Amino acid sequence: MSEPAAPTLDWEGYGFATRQVHAGEAEDLTHGARITPVHLSAAYRFASFQEAADRFSGADLGHLYSRNANPTNQVAERRLASLEGGSGALVVGSGQAAITMALLGLAGEGEHIISTASIYSGTRVLFDRSFRRLGVTVEYLWDPSDEDEWERLIRPETKAIFTETLPNPKNDVVDIAAVARIADRHGIPLVVDNTIGTPFLIRPFEHGAHIVVHSATKFLSGHGANLAGAIVDGGTFDWAASDRPYPGITATPFSTHASYVDAFGPRAFEQYLRFGIANDTGPALSPLNGFLLHQGMETLSVRMRQHIASAREIAEWLEGQERVESVDYAGLPSHPQHALAVRDYGGLPGSVFSFTVRGGAEGAERFFDALRVFSRMTNIGDTRSMALHPATTTHSGFTQETRDRLGIADGLIRLSIGLEDAADLIADLDQALRVAV
Repeated sequence: MSEPAAPTLDWEGYGFATRQVHAGEAEDLTHGARITPVHLSAAYRFASFQEAADRFSGADLGHLYSRNANPTNQVAERRLASLEGGSGALVVGSGQAAITMALLGLAGEGEHIISTASIYSGTRVLFDRSFRRLGVTVEYLWDPSDEDEWERLIRPETKAIFTETLPNPKNDVVDIAAVARIADRHGIPLVVDNTIGTPFLIRPFEHGAHIVVHSATKFLSGHGANLAGAIVDGGTFDWAASDRPYPGITATPFSTHASYVDAFGPRAFEQYLRFGIANDTGPALSPLNGFLLHQGMETLSVRMRQHIASAREIAEWLEGQERVESVDYAGLPSHPQHALAVRDYGGLPGSVFSFTVRGGAEGAERFFDALRVFSRMTNIGDTRSMALHPATTTHSGFTQETRDRLGIADGLIRLSIGLEDAADLIADLDQALRVAV
């Protein structure tokens, strides 16, 4: 009688849908559980004196403390690294924590970051408030296609460039490959927020990015029940060769330890964050949230197909309505970044976009209050469709000048298209528009 085949645990080379279900799992040899259990343990026993010393030194990457690594969370980390095409990943408590960890791992007091101007409003608040208090300056670049503007902003103390694949609410697609060429020319790591794109639509490492971050609360988890963030290391930035100093990664932290570059090679940044920045500041992800994250990723491609198909149908319908001034969806030929959306996203640039109701703030208020199927709430990337009025919520703390430059008009409404029938969503928008105008 032949021996049964062992289950596959190395999923390299398999397709996206297969990897989103299986990548990162470890076989349960104790009970044979098919689903990764939730490991609710703060710490882990050491088999010996030497094993304890080796785990603290990094010579043994076994489990030490759940602030650094947890078996449940590691499934989500390995799965996301596989889907993005990175060398490794670290999950943390939220998307804001992921951005904070990634950028504070690169820049410190007196140093400088350049960010494209059109990014998530909460990230701009983070940069302008908390980063400023820590002595890290963030400057905004308004036209990513203007190489002269890049050259004017890049300084010797510039330590990172930050952008998003699909900014909200304007869906103004960023040419990641073009930004990556500028970053490479100056020896600066490019950090890309791929929350709305997800690795199903675009994988920034394939376009030259070095680090990817996610608010994994959104599409990766997908059901509005989880709060999580993630940082993925592309493993491609040459830290030792850069003219800009990154001592946390390239210097020896203790006389008896190798540097992270020498010890971990293409996983140097991930491990530096795990045992350095994240260990020190403690934005650990609960194992229950890690479980929800890797469960959510199992259906990512299925959900994203429905999200983007409905988004396109709804955007096209909105553009034909007399009660609508404009629609900010790059899948439409009228959008300024349409050609880029076709090139990088096949004309389907996600499912978070905005439109402007006629009648200004009063029209927007009447429209918003008339919605019955769309949920009036913050958040994006949920199975449920959601609407928000940015000028009085997410962008209310910005100056009028900044809102004007970002295109946040009084009548602008942000939509996150969920998994309901598109016909039902259109009917809800239609009746709300009739009330509004």
